[in-house]
Amino acid sequence: MLQPSPPRVFAELDRLPAPVCAASSPGLLAGPLPALDDEEGPHVPDGLPPLIDGHVHLFPPPLFAAIWRWFDTHGWPIRYRLHAEQVLDFLFSRGVEHVVGLQYAHKPGIADELNGFMAALARAEPRLTGLATVLPGEPGAAALLERAFAEHELRGVKLHCHVQCFAADDPMLAELYEVCVRWDRPLVMHAGREPKSPGYACDPHALCAVERVEQVLRNWPKLRLCVPHFGADEFAGYAALLERHDNLWLDSTMMLADYFPQAPPRTLLERRPQRVLYGTDFPNLPYAWDRELRLLRDYALSPETLEWICGRTARELFAIT
Repeated sequence: MLQPSPPRVFAELDRLPAPVCAASSPGLLAGPLPALDDEEGPHVPDGLPPLIDGHVHLFPPPLFAAIWRWFDTHGWPIRYRLHAEQVLDFLFSRGVEHVVGLQYAHKPGIADELNGFMAALARAEPRLTGLATVLPGEPGAAALLERAFAEHELRGVKLHCHVQCFAADDPMLAELYEVCVRWDRPLVMHAGREPKSPGYACDPHALCAVERVEQVLRNWPKLRLCVPHFGADEFAGYAALLERHDNLWLDSTMMLADYFPQAPPRTLLERRPQRVLYGTDFPNLPYAWDRELRLLRDYALSPETLEWICGRTARELFAIT
């Protein structure tokens, strides 16, 4: 597969926004976390249904490099320093059937070229469903999202409260929610409080709360919203939201790996599997790519529950054919 040329806007990209001091409790990334030297398998583990990875990061090389530098200082050692086309080749060669590609714009002026980059990847690889990004509050953000859906044919949008420094219920998001509803495109929003780091330019604990997300779900009942990481660390709150709102989805990204000290309850997998999808954060992992798959298999969930989590939920949410 040929990789699209990196957008020229990234030519001089050196670093992500400078951090400020956090205003609340330290969070899971108060300091860097270690790598796990665990073994990896050559293929999706036996006993699992067809697999869609619903949370894979795809960026142009300079932006990937900047993100990895941030993780070196504030996060964890990145085990798989692969670029976009290598990420896809790695996963497909190991038995992953489809990938949902995510990205985010950390500053004004780069979203449109990021969307063009993702669209080129998706055109070249039918097993990739690409999502757009915009920077909330940037002038013309709604028009950029319209263009991403209409011209780039991207199948949803990814936003990140921690990186982009916004709250889910901020009124400036209304124009973006309207575009998603009008196009019937899902929104993946990292709206959970964790993993918080002092390396962010804002305090995620001040911006993120399950109550803010519920306000969005109530005000926009036709908006299809997916919150990654099971909404960590407010697992009980998001489990309750899942019961009350049919327009909420959760993904499992990094929460099944037994890596963080906090883990979601098993009931989050079993309560509404039609609203839960498997994801990884690949390639930005400190452990083996298949670690969560092996642990998920060992949960001994029912075949129907596994079918939903491993692929069917993502297929329905993102209209994957």
